[in-house]
Amino acid sequence: MAYSPTLLLHISAGTVGLVSGATAMSFRKGSRPHRMAGNVFFIAMLTMSAVGAYLAFMKSQAGNVFGGVLTFYLVATAWVTARRREGKTGIFDYAALLFALAVGTGIVARGIEALRSPSGMKDGVPAVMYFVLGSVALSGAAGDIRMLVRGGIFGAHRIARHLWRMCFGLFIASASIFIARPHIFPELFQRTHVLLLAGVFPLILMIFWMIRVRFTNSYR
Repeated sequence: MAYSPTLLLHISAGTVGLVSGATAMSFRKGSRPHRMAGNVFFIAMLTMSAVGAYLAFMKSQAGNVFGGVLTFYLVATAWVTARRREGKTGIFDYAALLFALAVGTGIVARGIEALRSPSGMKDGVPAVMYFVLGSVALSGAAGDIRMLVRGGIFGAHRIARHLWRMCFGLFIASASIFIARPHIFPELFQRTHVLLLAGVFPLILMIFWMIRVRFTNSYR
């Protein structure tokens, strides 16, 4: 099967993103290996999501366009949160807020269209998926507003903001390959729950680390 260079770039960046994301999660938070793997993840995921959104736009796949731009927003804001010192905000944060509001509103509107359709779907995507992604985008916007009102973000809240955005971006990527496209894997994997587990594993790790960051003294 022939693949275009753009599609190959999307697949390659996604593969690097999954591997580097899993690597970053395995190292101690804040350590040098964690930061190095995180930087690779950042570049790979921005490339993967931007190229994926472009390919989806060219194919009129609105659901995948929204998934791509949402992933781009989550990873970009998560990376900036980790790189910036506590108590700092800038024009990037205002632009990110407007972007998240626009994306979230667009996704929810698409979900309403799907809900009103006879099939309960829009462009092959069920309404519930639009509402889930829309709520994530609007939750991100709410977090941006809270940070800007407070004049920055501090301590464990800063780590939590970085953590959930990176993990959810990784989840979108893993679900897109392991859950949405099981046919590309051997039949043995399709008959078991391996692909489902691989797809939701970033969410499991996110819940674990969020509990540890917010409700223990490990990251005071």
